[in-house]
Amino acid sequence: MLNVKKKDKVLILSGKDKGKKGEILKVFPDKCKVIVEKVNFVKRHSKPTQKDSGGIYDKEAPINMSKVMLVCPKCDRASRPKFDKLSDGKKVRVCRKCSEIIV
Repeated sequence: MLNVKKKDKVLILSGKDKGKKGEILKVFPDKCKVIVEKVNFVKRHSKPTQKDSGGIYDKEAPINMSKVMLVCPKCDRASRPKFDKLSDGKKVRVCRKCSEIIV
């Protein structure tokens, strides 16, 4: 089971964007990479087409999942979640700092 999911708020732990917070836009579990909103921008060149004038665009690139840490929505602190089972057997993520269930 993954520590982070789409639409989770995360903190960047290392690299050129260290310390920034953002929301996960896309997860690639097979490659262990995530795309985080407004983090790790790269330049992409595109040729002009009939619909587009072309040029150089900025877009988010994937970063390794080990470089991000989940931010608890309740206490707003970054922590590695622990996994607990509810009484009905469902597996949930729990914040280590405030012991709240992360949805």
